[in-house]
Amino acid sequence: MKNICVVGVGYVGIVTAAAFSDLGNRVIALDISEEKIEKLRQGVMPIFEPGLAEMVERNVSAGRLSFTTSYEEGLKDAEFVFICVGTPEGVDGEADLQYVRMAAESIAETMDHPLIIINKSTVPVGTGDWVADIVREHQPQPIDFAVVSCPEFLREGAAISDFLNPDRTVLGSENREAAEAVAQLHLPLRAPIVVTDLRTAEMIKYASNAFLATKISFINEIANICESLGADVEEVARGMGFDKRIGPRFLNAGIGYGGSCFPKDVKALAYMAQVRGKHPQLLHAVMDINEYQRKVAVLKLRELLDDTLEGRTIGLLGLAFKPGTDDLREAPALTIAELLREAGAKVRGYDPVAMENVARSYPWIELANNAYELAEGCDGVIVATEWNEFKQLDMPRLRDLMKQPVLIDGRNIYDPVQMREFGFKYRAIGRGYNGEGPEA
Repeated sequence: MKNICVVGVGYVGIVTAAAFSDLGNRVIALDISEEKIEKLRQGVMPIFEPGLAEMVERNVSAGRLSFTTSYEEGLKDAEFVFICVGTPEGVDGEADLQYVRMAAESIAETMDHPLIIINKSTVPVGTGDWVADIVREHQPQPIDFAVVSCPEFLREGAAISDFLNPDRTVLGSENREAAEAVAQLHLPLRAPIVVTDLRTAEMIKYASNAFLATKISFINEIANICESLGADVEEVARGMGFDKRIGPRFLNAGIGYGGSCFPKDVKALAYMAQVRGKHPQLLHAVMDINEYQRKVAVLKLRELLDDTLEGRTIGLLGLAFKPGTDDLREAPALTIAELLREAGAKVRGYDPVAMENVARSYPWIELANNAYELAEGCDGVIVATEWNEFKQLDMPRLRDLMKQPVLIDGRNIYDPVQMREFGFKYRAIGRGYNGEGPEA
């Protein structure tokens, strides 16, 4: 059993704390927000993540997981300290490191014995060295420590599984002994461990996310070409995916990526390149295509509604950026909602888990209790998030509730032929001509 302190109880922090305690370690999760810590003590999770509440409850009951707002308490017996605070996007696309700085300063001012400090947050290349400098500058007296980079690769909606069954663990440090100690902490996960230097480890995270975002934008570019040529991007992606050099994952055409990672990390990587005099044309193209894909759904809707959205009522099926989470950060659905509002439309929305978050931040979106209530009287519906419950809707009932049977399938979850047989005016993303002849 190792003693671990996890600083920050946001998405990465609470999953890290819960998972390491589930592996038999004693973990204290620390956050300066008294509200967050008090809610965790009451069993209220800061995020929606399948399986998380049960894992937290199990380990709190076993005495392996606890919560505090005190650095003194959190660091008292700690051997490892994971920094898992937020790194939001700055004004120019750079990562904002104010919370990392605050955590590093507090660790330095409080520590009274040697520690291994692990950056789990996604941070710009060079942050590990910067954190080490901050700790040295703010220690009341010199105490040995080492900094290790251990970037997270968690998918929202599958974070527990991803943590416990990783493709690899990446560790970077200038202190080989410290890297090996953190490697030992990860051995129960039985995954390949890549040990490298600090900056390379930090770059692996950015390069990985940028590549996955590029895959998504690539297939969306192909989807738009498919439409003009009469090809079906779903079949194109399936045919491509059998090639082992390409693989099938992240080849789902639609209205683009969102969330807390891909948009922020691609921008941050482009910013890092630009300030060093490089020209990240590919990264800019990835971002441009992703932004355009949100407009594609609105353009298709406008086409089917006689080129006007003024006074129309439009429903959005799905509001979170992806299924399995209540996260609204960079959600395509909300960009589309803004575009619809600007065009004079009344916007309705429904999401299985993100309704409270939407109500707080987007009070002008009229929220429905289910897909059928959403559809009632709508001039059009856009599928924005591919929740499983949307895949088996009673389509004739949905059609009959709508003022006009116009449906834009932003995630390609329905069969175009079947949707036309149901009587919908239907458009998907990159599905040939949607069965209605070449576009003009």
